[in-house]
Amino acid sequence: MKMDEIIEFVAALDGVLTLKPQPGDGSPELSWGDAFFYYAPDGVVPRTQPFATVVTKDYPGDETSHLNRPDTFRVNFFAGKDAFLNWMGRTPRDADPHDVDPSATDTVIAHPVYGTQGWLAVVNPGPRTETAVLELLRAAHNLARSRWHRRAGNDQPGTW
Repeated sequence: MKMDEIIEFVAALDGVLTLKPQPGDGSPELSWGDAFFYYAPDGVVPRTQPFATVVTKDYPGDETSHLNRPDTFRVNFFAGKDAFLNWMGRTPRDADPHDVDPSATDTVIAHPVYGTQGWLAVVNPGPRTETAVLELLRAAHNLARSRWHRRAGNDQPGTW
């Protein structure tokens, strides 16, 4: 999978606001070239974390995936407790970032920094993880959408 394919897939989901920081937009230079996805049907960036991100470089304190390698990126998604348990065989609280090499490609892993908060990640998704990545992105979107509507007071089925 290519990074642009992932960005296009997520951006096409209902109510998604995609932020792609770039020079001149006031964002930190470190974030340029990355993508951040929020559920925001009103077009306003919510005061929550994105439900998924695509990062193209190492961030301070998050260097173990070695994203500074050529043509390397990592897609990250909030999986929640149930999906995390399904994929990792343990709860987020029990996540051990040393279980799997965080730089391994085409492998679903606990996020090397946010795994204990229910985040999963894949470095350079490929044939082994393409279906999983799309499913996990949809699930992260659904969780974010549910949270948004619950906070907006629209948690009744059929109201959104």
